[in-house]
Amino acid sequence: MTTANAFQGKIIEFHILQSFPVSCLNRDDVGSPKSATIGGTTRARVSSQCWKRQVRLTMHNFGVKLAIRSKKIAEFVADACVKLGASEEQSTACGQAIAAAFSKDTLHFFTEGEADSFANFAQEQGFDSEKIKDKDVQKLAKKVLNLAIDGLDIALFGRMVAQAAELNVEASASFAHAISTHKVSSEVEFFTAVDDLQTEQGAGHMGSLEFNSATYYRYISLNLGQLYESLAGQSMPEAIDAFTKALFLAVPSARQTTMSGASSWDFAKVFVRKGQRLQVPFETAVKAKDGGFLQPSIQTLTDYLSKKEKLHGSLFGKQAEYTFGEDENFSIDDLVASLKKHVEV
Repeated sequence: MTTANAFQGKIIEFHILQSFPVSCLNRDDVGSPKSATIGGTTRARVSSQCWKRQVRLTMHNFGVKLAIRSKKIAEFVADACVKLGASEEQSTACGQAIAAAFSKDTLHFFTEGEADSFANFAQEQGFDSEKIKDKDVQKLAKKVLNLAIDGLDIALFGRMVAQAAELNVEASASFAHAISTHKVSSEVEFFTAVDDLQTEQGAGHMGSLEFNSATYYRYISLNLGQLYESLAGQSMPEAIDAFTKALFLAVPSARQTTMSGASSWDFAKVFVRKGQRLQVPFETAVKAKDGGFLQPSIQTLTDYLSKKEKLHGSLFGKQAEYTFGEDENFSIDDLVASLKKHVEV
């Protein structure tokens, strides 16, 4: 009998404000800070992909065994085959045969558990690559996949397997591009470097870098029903713990040694609710007040969410609301503990 999904339609919604000084958190193809035009004004932007990767890697610090995203499936599986006694020639052939079942020169998101099972399957076939068929490998992958053990990042961020749609995993986390709540213009830093062995006057190297500073609005929603399904109901509190802490700590890594952007959350509204996802557009850029953009951004954020809650009525579906950043006695640990209670079965 299939267990009913107690979290169907339930989401945790993070509305985060985070201010950074001089930095270049996310660069475009020419090395400039990424931007977007919203409401007719230019805003600083950090792509969802950039922040998602950093969150994914940060989860490792909290005991999460990450999956592997790579084009080198064949080499990874081949190494596992060698450990089971295959020759170099056999392992290479088996690795290539297994990789062909999932990917043709594209990144594939897989777990160590899957890879070990593939190697065991190859061993059962006597490491004869001719006996390894795509459908058999794909069926095995579906059978052994356990995202609660070594693939929480797949459960959160999803995966697509073009050659085996039954192995697709729907993402439970949705990230918007982080945008500045106000108008931003990039500036240019001109710099020189000295050659320690140079005897003549002048710089050994000259260059320039673009940078900006901004208060960003980050929107992340977590579909608890989808997460429950992907994890087969296992380790939900642990998943919320690691994900929320990683959201708090993760900062894009670009130019961190020359333009350190080491800022954490300034303010956050976190909802647990059932209903349509709701993102604050900041369509009108806020104006600086009381010496900065943070306070007017907080006011705009809270006013917008309060208004939408009233307009949505019963369809807003709020079950809990938490405010981070105003009460010094409510830490990130308190927020995590509160959110975990909502996923205890």
